[in-house]
Amino acid sequence: MTISPNAAAPGVLIPCVLIIGGSGAFGGRLVDGLIAASDFTVVVAGRDLARSEAKAASLGTRARALRLDAATATAADLRASGAFVVVDAAGPFQGAGYRLARAAIEAGLHYVDLADGRDFVAGFAAALDEAARAAGVVALTGASSTPALSHGVLDRLTAGWRAIDTVEIAISPGNRSAPRGLSVIRAILSYVGRPVRVFAAGAWTERTGWGWPVRRHLPGLGRRWLSLCETPDLDLVPARFAPLQSAIFRAGMELTVVHWGLCLVGLLVRGRLLPSAAALARPLRWAAERLQRLGSDRGGMLVEATGLDAAGRPVRATWSLVAEAGDGPSIPGLPALAVIRALADGRLASPGARPCVGVLDLATIEREFTRYRITTEVTTSAADADVSVPAPARR
Repeated sequence: MTISPNAAAPGVLIPCVLIIGGSGAFGGRLVDGLIAASDFTVVVAGRDLARSEAKAASLGTRARALRLDAATATAADLRASGAFVVVDAAGPFQGAGYRLARAAIEAGLHYVDLADGRDFVAGFAAALDEAARAAGVVALTGASSTPALSHGVLDRLTAGWRAIDTVEIAISPGNRSAPRGLSVIRAILSYVGRPVRVFAAGAWTERTGWGWPVRRHLPGLGRRWLSLCETPDLDLVPARFAPLQSAIFRAGMELTVVHWGLCLVGLLVRGRLLPSAAALARPLRWAAERLQRLGSDRGGMLVEATGLDAAGRPVRATWSLVAEAGDGPSIPGLPALAVIRALADGRLASPGARPCVGVLDLATIEREFTRYRITTEVTTSAADADVSVPAPARR
């Protein structure tokens, strides 16, 4: 571990937050949010000290840089940073282990990550809860657009409902502002063309990752292509909300050529002409960079549920988000920022390790939107079709 010699004097401002991947696509924006909207000091950490130093230097005296490799960091390394919480914003989390989280817990520090890896989030509590409880710290995974924000939305939309029939979640970034880091691209490619277990038509089945394409209207964005993604919500939504028919998560690229290019890569993987889409990460990143000037800088998110409301009437509720002027990539870090605030002021104090669902309500997360060109809207209407099986009121 190497601390930049230009680090700010210790103890100037507290508390301190350690951001692993703090100069990356999402971690960098989280660092910006912490500096702009809190009194925290920030340690920008990563394997490349020069990148971390450049980021910290752009932020003033409340930020300092640290060379730290998440794959080898020890509890002593993390404790020496002076932070009260460790945030892993590096990724990719697909296929990753829990070494950094274990080190944070051993150091007696809270741990938060922006994980979108389905298996990573699924095994988090079983692997770490006992140790986190013993250490008296909070360890949360998935403090990001999915599952933290998506579940905050669903908790709001379906409050008091007697039954939920379907849930659909969708994300579509603007092409000009979409992150193009290798870790982001590798995370997407990890499931392209591979079987994805999904709850659809009332049963668990398998569909193809980045397959099952649909073209649908996204409020404020128009019609965009969407395809099946493998995310933690494919497990967590059925577990927490028990939909009767389906729980689907899709994402889409704004440019049709990019979206369908990934579909073609998926067909090559499915046909065993390509062992893994991840092998194409670098050339696909090169192609994406060539197309960066096309499209728009407007992205969005959609969460929609159908079911029976408190009076037993068929209902459809939709929450939509539109991010303007390239602010979309800031959204994945905003639930984590809300969590950090709650940890610092003691509102989030129950020790243990768990996914970041049902932890903070939607209003708390949405308060972090105010500094950005982000608008949200909720609409409720009669559902197109009756819920297939009545159910008792949810508790």
